[in-house]
Amino acid sequence: MCASCETGSAQTASAASESRQFSVAGMSCQPCATKVDTAVRAVAGVTDVRVDLSAGRITVAGNADENQIRAAVTDAGYRITTP
Repeated sequence: MCASCETGSAQTASAASESRQFSVAGMSCQPCATKVDTAVRAVAGVTDVRVDLSAGRITVAGNADENQIRAAVTDAGYRITTP
């Protein structure tokens, strides 16, 4: 593979693995965090989810639609408070 192809692949990979943070209201324990994690991981295009329970925040990697992420959190019984 030439240097141009490697650079192009790296740019494509970074674009595909966009990372976004959301504040989530109502997560107060580990089972809550697990429920949110499971719900968001089920969204098409999500490649990784990190839950910071103490901060009440999730970080979602991938190219999933933001509205679908919000819907998954809402369906799990929580609310995204990030505008």
